Amino acid sequence: MVGRDALRVLLIEDDLGDAMLVQEFLDETDLDAGLSVARSLAEAREMLAGAPNFHCVLLDLSLPDADGLDLLREVLSLAPRAAVLVLTGLNDAQVGVAAVAAGAEDYLVKQEVEPALLARALRYALERKRAEASERELVEARLLGRENTRLAQGLLPVPRLRDGGLRHHTRYRPGRRRALLGGDFYDTIQTPDGAVHLMIGDVSGHGPDEASLGVRLRMAWRTLVLTGLTGGHLLTTLDEVLTLERWTEEIFTTLCMITIAPDQSHATVYRAGHPRPLLFGGATVEALPEDDCGPALGLFPDAEWPAATVALPGDWALMLYTDGLIEGRVGDGPQRLDTEGLLALTRDALDDGLTGQDLLDALVAEAENLNGGGLTDDLAILLLSGERP
Repeated sequence: MVGRDALRVLLIEDDLGDAMLVQEFLDETDLDAGLSVARSLAEAREMLAGAPNFHCVLLDLSLPDADGLDLLREVLSLAPRAAVLVLTGLNDAQVGVAAVAAGAEDYLVKQEVEPALLARALRYALERKRAEASERELVEARLLGRENTRLAQGLLPVPRLRDGGLRHHTRYRPGRRRALLGGDFYDTIQTPDGAVHLMIGDVSGHGPDEASLGVRLRMAWRTLVLTGLTGGHLLTTLDEVLTLERWTEEIFTTLCMITIAPDQSHATVYRAGHPRPLLFGGATVEALPEDDCGPALGLFPDAEWPAATVALPGDWALMLYTDGLIEGRVGDGPQRLDTEGLLALTRDALDDGLTGQDLLDALVAEAENLNGGGLTDDLAILLLSGERP
């Protein structure tokens, strides 16, 4: 009896005697294989279109309605995932070689086929087909990776900082496999008056539409900052942009926006439903207060967002992040990392002397370790540090 996981073989052969012989050979092997027979190309078309995918195809190159390499090429196109082996006569072995060059995995000379040879040829052909598919997927992944890198350089922001003493580090990773961008976005820009503006946001949901909306909101934010719009008026305008650009009223966006004074003595913080930033002072770190947070963008008409003023130490750093960093689990239970857990990880990293990009990489690695695997949500972190003149 043929099992559910049996090797599915299609024999395309018009000679019933040869077809019965192939079935007998398969029965004598240890292969768990099921054989289907098509007596013409027309029958093969129907079977390949309507039946479950075949693992292997045995093809006689001489059929009533087609023959030769043209027949082979059509079968290859009809069964692109199957390992195709050609059956040929003793006097046309050269045709078999040409068939392999045209895309067949192997060829069998009918007069020389016996059970062990048939089983071995089917196994080898199937493994070669799998190896070819794996190699093709690897090449495609490499090409996609290089293309994503080129696109990311155009779509992800480049910080515009006039002050050479400022240090800017980011970590960005979309949650979807092979995605270029996620719904998280960030930006940093220094205006001619010396003020530094930084922002991070998170569009609700996952997918290319959310990623596109994130890019549009980031570009709108930078444009508005360069035109001189700041504070609550800027958030009100972004809220209007989101309302116009979104495709459903269920879409909202959390956002944290900070403006650092030109003398770096203080920072003004606006939060729209977003996690609390971390403030570093030398070797210490604290989360900004929970108070002074307004609703996410896109939730309520005529919403308002309070401002919080934070004094900056002489040697300071601010870290903004999206909830993809803190919503991973801690162990097997329901506990999430959350802001307090992130604070603990950050303090441990500082004790180990980590700063800058090394700090961000360590935080992501440890969050994944606690989660028991990769974080599945979009993730963005922005770390800006400086020293008061």
